[in-house]
Amino acid sequence: MEERAKKEEQQNEQIKEMGSVSLDGNKKKNRIKLLTIIGEIEGHEAVSGNTKATKYEHLLPMLAEAEDSEEIDGLLILLHTMGGDVEAGLSIAEMIASVSKPTVSLVLGGSHSIGGPLAVAAKYSFIVPTGTMIIHPVRSNGMFIGVQQSLENMIRTQDRITGFLAAHSHMEKKRIEELMLNPTELVKDVGTLLEGKEAVAEGLIDEVGGMSDALNKLHEMIDESRRRDDCGDKE
Repeated sequence: MEERAKKEEQQNEQIKEMGSVSLDGNKKKNRIKLLTIIGEIEGHEAVSGNTKATKYEHLLPMLAEAEDSEEIDGLLILLHTMGGDVEAGLSIAEMIASVSKPTVSLVLGGSHSIGGPLAVAAKYSFIVPTGTMIIHPVRSNGMFIGVQQSLENMIRTQDRITGFLAAHSHMEKKRIEELMLNPTELVKDVGTLLEGKEAVAEGLIDEVGGMSDALNKLHEMIDESRRRDDCGDKE
C-alpha cells in the first residue's frame, strides 16, 4: 500500500509539473507515456505568467527518455495549442518524428499554427470531431528589419513548415500552401481553419476519434512492433 501511494504521489507531481503520466495499468500490460502539449509553445523567451505554456526544455528530455527507456513501449501525445514559437515548435516536432517507438497524437480543441507540425509528427494522428486545425503563414513578433533578407528568411521558415507537414501527412505541399494563403476563410487574415472531418478529408490528420480510439490504435501499434521484434530475434 505504501509503495502504491508513493507511485500515485509521483504521478500526481508529474502531471502537475510536466503534464505527463505513465499509463501501465492496462490489460495488455503495455507501458505508455502520456505527454501533453497545451497552451502556447514557449521558445527562448518566457511567456506571461498568466499564460498556459508548453516548455520545449521540458518536452525534449521526456522524448529522449521515451526513445531510450526499456520501460516505455509507446507514446501518446495530447494537443490543445494555439501555436507559439516556430523554432521551438519545429524542434519538438522533429523530436517526436524521430522517436522509433509507436507514437499517436490526439488533437483536442485545437492545434493551430505551429501546432500543425506537432500533430502530424506522430506516426498516427487523431482529431476529435469538434477539434480544429488552422494553417496560416509565418508571423513575425517584435522588431522586424524591412529588408529583402528578412523576407527571404520568413519564406524559408514557411517552406520548412509546409515541407514538414507534407512529409508527415497525406497532403501535398502545393495544397498546404493553397490553404495557408487562402484570403476568404479567416476574418482579417489569410489561412484556413479545418474542423475534425475536414482535416481528415484533406489528409492532414489520419482519423477522427477520441481517447479510446487513440489508445486502441497505440496498443495495436505496440503489439505489431513487438511481433516484428520477436520475428527478428528468431531469425
